[in-house]
Amino acid sequence: MSTPAISAQNFSFFYGSFKALNGINLTIEKNQVTALIGPSGCGKSTFLRSLNRMNEIIPNTRVEGRITLEGEDIYDRSVDVVDLRRRVGMVFQKSNPFPKSIFDNVAYGLRINGIRDKALIEARVEQSLKDAAIWDEVKERLGNSAMDLSGGQQQRLCIARALAVQPEVVLMDEPASALDPLATQKIEELVFSLKEHYTIVIVTHNMQQAARVSDVTAFFYLGQLIEAGRTERIFTTPSKKQTEDYITGRFG
Repeated sequence: MSTPAISAQNFSFFYGSFKALNGINLTIEKNQVTALIGPSGCGKSTFLRSLNRMNEIIPNTRVEGRITLEGEDIYDRSVDVVDLRRRVGMVFQKSNPFPKSIFDNVAYGLRINGIRDKALIEARVEQSLKDAAIWDEVKERLGNSAMDLSGGQQQRLCIARALAVQPEVVLMDEPASALDPLATQKIEELVFSLKEHYTIVIVTHNMQQAARVSDVTAFFYLGQLIEAGRTERIFTTPSKKQTEDYITGRFG
């Protein structure tokens, strides 16, 4: 068996004395889309942000258990967090382009990682914009401000920015929740195509979206992982009544 991209083993997360995640065990396979679903406040975004230690910027938090990336414990003291966040990229719910040009937005991560080769930066920016399915829309105006793009374009630009540093895993926290249906469809098509080269973990409150884009679905409730499995099975024959009740709209 190949090593999974990410594995959580009995992982718990605390905000002060509040236990937000309770003993999570979940394996995330390479080159698949794993969707995290569940009602608001169930711990799915906390778990997502635990995968690249983004929660550490919040004071008075701590973890128990392990999360491994390619078999290495990401919470080990020897881990370089900057390098971890390069390997595990993040796309947020609200698109957050920098007030810079389209080109400089995508090149930003390369430059802070010490890449100075202009030709390499240009090639990587172009490839990332192509991978994020926005190149054709922006190639004539790379020097324009990213703030002039539409909401859906800004979100795809942020995806390109995450891809530019060549991560292994891309985390997406409700990446289409603020977008109109057409822009949402583009993001979903993009997520589906990206798994050829990346491992994707996506938090979504939209059940239809989870069913459309993911290979595996994990259902969280009150800080617990209730069940996880192939998306088709979770949506048609879940093994836990709580999952069935949530998916059929009886609560949540």
